[in-house]
Amino acid sequence: MLGPVTTGHPTRVRTHRRPRRRTLVILLALVAAAAVAGVAVVVVPMLRPAGPRPLFQMPVTCGETWQLSTYPGHDDYDVDFFPIEGESWGRPVLASYGGTVTVAGINGSLGGRTPENPEGPRGRGGGYWVKIDHGGTWETQYLHLLEPPLVEVGQKVAQGEQIGRLGSTGNSGAPHLHYEQRRGWDKVETHFDGAPSGITTDDREQILRRVSNNCPAVS
Repeated sequence: MLGPVTTGHPTRVRTHRRPRRRTLVILLALVAAAAVAGVAVVVVPMLRPAGPRPLFQMPVTCGETWQLSTYPGHDDYDVDFFPIEGESWGRPVLASYGGTVTVAGINGSLGGRTPENPEGPRGRGGGYWVKIDHGGTWETQYLHLLEPPLVEVGQKVAQGEQIGRLGSTGNSGAPHLHYEQRRGWDKVETHFDGAPSGITTDDREQILRRVSNNCPAVS
């Protein structure tokens, strides 16, 4: 005789999934909280009122005369530095004022322009670059450096300390230093040794000459 035949669905084994769901919810909440905290660390300081403008100096060697320039499409307040005399490649790039390095790396892509191959392919963006926080929401940026910066993120630097060497990485047509001063989120007119540079707009080409007073402190 045939044994008893059963029909219908097999018996389901109950599993308890609530703890997993609860754990997932907790993890998502922690991730969201961490993200909010991270944004706050970046955004809140930038929303504070700016402190007094630091006595910025030109980011090049004391006593040297350099060309400061801009051109249509360069963006307002951006300044390009070119030496008047001597070799451009590898010239020291100096901190305009004391502060803390917040970026030291690559912006965009490097390209292939080097002293050995000055007509090599352009890269994108700023190439090797450095950003320094000077306190009071003031920052400076230094772009198109020749090689990896000589400083690291978190490092304290003094005014006049070398942070890199002049090059042509990123979207650059010739060796030069692209330089910016920022207050909070905004770029502002660069000031050197307490005087405005005069470069405020990119609606026309401007070429100026200035002598650097980024000199060692007298003890």
